[in-house]
Amino acid sequence: MSKLINAFHNLRAKNKKAIIPYIMAGDGGIDCLNDRLLLLENMGATAIEIGIPFSDPVADGPTIQQASIRALNKKVTLKQILLELKKVKNLSVPIILMTYLNPVYAYGIDKFVMDIADAGVSGCIIPDLPIEEENIIAQQLEKKQIELIRLVTMTTPLERIKLISQKKSSFLYAVTIKGITGTRSELDETIVDFIEKVKSVTSKPVLAGFGISNTQQIMHLNSFCDGVIIGSKIIELFETNDLKTMESLFMTQ
Repeated sequence: MSKLINAFHNLRAKNKKAIIPYIMAGDGGIDCLNDRLLLLENMGATAIEIGIPFSDPVADGPTIQQASIRALNKKVTLKQILLELKKVKNLSVPIILMTYLNPVYAYGIDKFVMDIADAGVSGCIIPDLPIEEENIIAQQLEKKQIELIRLVTMTTPLERIKLISQKKSSFLYAVTIKGITGTRSELDETIVDFIEKVKSVTSKPVLAGFGISNTQQIMHLNSFCDGVIIGSKIIELFETNDLKTMESLFMTQ
């Protein structure tokens, strides 16, 4: 059983919801990566999503873009990140890498898969890789028991959601806004219908992500989905060192 599948089994046994925070590797310096991972695990993260800095993050809004720029300005590379992950000790939660396809190509697909496996990565999100093209990496990931986590959006047709849901993975990532990442004061009124549509075609956990910024939104989403993924808000709270507010987000499970 993979670490991700096991994590969701444990949640169901405890009747709890998942919470997956996102951080940008190298934001604040590569040396703080280990400490941030351990902090998020101690706060109650189900898994941790780690972004790979990239100059053209097309799915991301200003907060994550700026975090990526800060990391790139510190000359942080994918190789450095993976070497740093290999040093991480006493971390039990699964790690999910979020990267665009270009850095993977530049690194070399086979070498990328081999090195992220050596670094203990459990899952991989590549938002600009459509399912029609994922054969360039999907089989290599599967051989190393690394999940390819796929996204469905509010504009994804039902038949395509069905097709995506049939792919191997421990959960589906439901994008809950029609646009790029970033905190939102209000969520789309059609989210409930969207999540219910996704859940109607899969027995897998469905996690909501994009735009989630406070405990009220998390509690609302948790009433009809299986957990949340929080990115921009986590980055903002690390930037301001507001760990108290960050911890309150994890108390909604």
